[in-house]
Amino acid sequence: QVQLVESGGGLVQAGGSLRLSCAASGLALSDYAVGWFRQLPGKEREFVAAVTWSGSTTDYTDSVKGRFTISRDNARATVSLRMTSLKPEDTAVYYCAASYTFRSRIAPLASQYTYWGQGTQVTVSS
Repeated sequence: QVQLVESGGGLVQAGGSLRLSCAASGLALSDYAVGWFRQLPGKEREFVAAVTWSGSTTDYTDSVKGRFTISRDNARATVSLRMTSLKPEDTAVYYCAASYTFRSRIAPLASQYTYWGQGTQVTVSS
């Protein structure tokens, strides 16, 4: 059974930093593109960042460029999202997702991912 698990969420003041991590069981995460999405209650899941399986290509939504960094350690089969200069509008549940079909290119759509984690809450206070 495939399972993605996010960790590292929490409560932080505006301007602070958090690092989210995504790990997997039941699949070789190093063979998959990984994306991070976030969602507020009653809203659609929003693309945040993605990285190809090799780590050679990354992309970000405009609102987090320069503040968030996605990276992966294929030896440890983990993907991280380093979030700095956090703003209250970054508050959301953050999900990691894995795609084998789109492993070699950036996939900004939720429908392009097969496996999802359960999410981790990030709350940024003003």
